[in-house]
Amino acid sequence: MAQEENERIVIPDEEGNEHLFDVLFTFDVDETGKSYMVLTDAGENEDEEEVEVFAFRFEDEGEKESDISLFPIETDEEWDMVEEMIETFSSGEME
Repeated sequence: MAQEENERIVIPDEEGNEHLFDVLFTFDVDETGKSYMVLTDAGENEDEEEVEVFAFRFEDEGEKESDISLFPIETDEEWDMVEEMIETFSSGEME
């Protein structure tokens, strides 16, 4: 079975160093109108049992895919929702 190619994005850190991430999935919450993106470090081995996952709220800023802004998730309610989506995604991957 062929492995699906993940979408990748580059995120700079505070010092301007660029880091490459694989986009696991994105989802929208209709009730709030907010969108979320779940990422993993592109350098991590997918065969490992535990992979560090990063999540951000994002806004589409323009017409190109590169025109997005990422924002930290700040509330416990948002984290709970994101964790639930990650669990759902992970259980679907296991099947």
